[in-house]
Amino acid sequence: MEKITQDAGRKSLGQFAPDFAHYNDDVLFGENWNNRDIDHKTRCIITVVALMASGITDSSLKYHLENAKKAGVTKREIAAVVTHVAFYAGWPKAWAVFNMAKEVWAESGADTERAAHENQMIFPIGAPNDAFKQYFSGKSYLAPVSEEQVGIFNVTFEPGCRNHWHIHHAEKGGGQILICVAGRGYYREWGKEAVEMKPGDVVNIPAGVKHWHGAAKNSWFSHLAVEVPGENSSNEWLEPVSEEEYRKLP
Repeated sequence: MEKITQDAGRKSLGQFAPDFAHYNDDVLFGENWNNRDIDHKTRCIITVVALMASGITDSSLKYHLENAKKAGVTKREIAAVVTHVAFYAGWPKAWAVFNMAKEVWAESGADTERAAHENQMIFPIGAPNDAFKQYFSGKSYLAPVSEEQVGIFNVTFEPGCRNHWHIHHAEKGGGQILICVAGRGYYREWGKEAVEMKPGDVVNIPAGVKHWHGAAKNSWFSHLAVEVPGENSSNEWLEPVSEEEYRKLP
């Protein structure tokens, strides 16, 4: 996950209360929010619950509701969280949070399609894949499933999104395994025809093979990306998939 940073304390209180600004930006967000003992999505939910229980329903709550949405908390999940907490923290507080949450999770066509896609699988969509967005045509999302022993990530592509041509290098072993968990997409090796991927389909990608993968034009697409252990492994990102080549796919 991309490192969380914050500078709101210094911007607002850097001159008036520099110690508080330091604790807010460097300790609360710089250290606590980057602690991996609790995953980011869970931490966002806990923060919303704590603010609701304290009766804090100002801009800070909206900020953390937006954070929760970015971390992959769905409208259905936040509704269940607020409803549950209402029995312990109070009904009026729930009403206040719901009024703000409705704005944050205001439905658009894309939101509805995303929710429908997420309901098809047991893995979360996760947060926007901003750390690698320069290597994608379109918008993608990333949800870590396991980061110990073997790296496993759920990668979700919006319709029409695909990554650039790339190669997984390794002196020994290495490569990647793709397992489709929802939607419809494609995998293509250099010099070969594209392979359609639907839920349950598996693709084994040896090290040294130039390839790309992504969603079909009219479908969301999610696959688990399993990092095969190897010696001196690295990824080489290459040119984007041309629009002409991609549009030929059904």
